[in-house]
Amino acid sequence: MDDIAADGADFTAFINGQEWHVAWYPPPDPPPGTPHGAEAVCRAGDRIVVVSPDGQRWGLPAGRPEGREQWADTMRREVREEACAEVRECRLLGFSRGVCVRGPQEGLVLVRSMWRAEVRLDAWEPRFEMAHRRLLPAEEVFRFLTIPRGLGPFYRRLLAEADVAGG
Repeated sequence: MDDIAADGADFTAFINGQEWHVAWYPPPDPPPGTPHGAEAVCRAGDRIVVVSPDGQRWGLPAGRPEGREQWADTMRREVREEACAEVRECRLLGFSRGVCVRGPQEGLVLVRSMWRAEVRLDAWEPRFEMAHRRLLPAEEVFRFLTIPRGLGPFYRRLLAEADVAGG
């Protein structure tokens, strides 16, 4: 089994053809960097919600802020848009901080908030980039997600913080 991300410890990940140094930071304060939105482990009863643009690559609802949105506002909007779900309760789990060290965005530092959200599912009527939604048992989530090379430790930490087994 791969490692789990430790607080503030960088590891190398390859995302969209670029090399990044990524680290996990616990709440409540975000590390320095450009706010880059939110990602949520969404629980609908005893299932976890995953979404996909194409039915092949699966992930958690996530996205970038619009305007002056706060972290939680971005998370709630993205969950509504991508998963057709309403956030009933949520808890900030931590932050990811990525520094691009090789590629077109070299030097860019992005910070994303990470959440656990209890959701109520609405009718599946996709209108944005996600065309598919699935509900998975917690123990299947890690194996089902499309995780960029090197980000396994990060997603293990995220799922552990969200109290989801199988990470």
